[in-house]
Amino acid sequence: MNQLVRSVKQAAIEAVKADGPMGVCYGTVTAVSPLEITTDQKLVLSETQLILTNAVRDFTVEMTVDHVTESISHGHPVVDTYTGGGSATAVEHSHPYKGRKSFRVHLGLKKDEKVTLLRCDGGQQYIVLDRWEAP
Repeated sequence: MNQLVRSVKQAAIEAVKADGPMGVCYGTVTAVSPLEITTDQKLVLSETQLILTNAVRDFTVEMTVDHVTESISHGHPVVDTYTGGGSATAVEHSHPYKGRKSFRVHLGLKKDEKVTLLRCDGGQQYIVLDRWEAP
């Protein structure tokens, strides 16, 4: 019975290794739109096979800000129906900048960048973890 248990365990270990549930590999971005990455093993991965982390894609983040712009000197146009308008005298001043603001973070992949991939689902999908070399 002990031999049977060991045999089943060994078979399970070999099955997991053969299927390769996860593994690290490397690739190069060969196209951006649509995204395409070629692995070091010359396997071409299409956009549908790739899962992108925030480290390799553009995304929007919301941040709370509370500061004042640098003090500068400039005038503003004035609309005045009595005198016909004009512009206000240039005065040194600053503006408050506060509240919750959206910022675009530009980290999208570019052609010829080298990336680290995590193979999953037996090689059907790959998570693009990060770039490790930019052209």
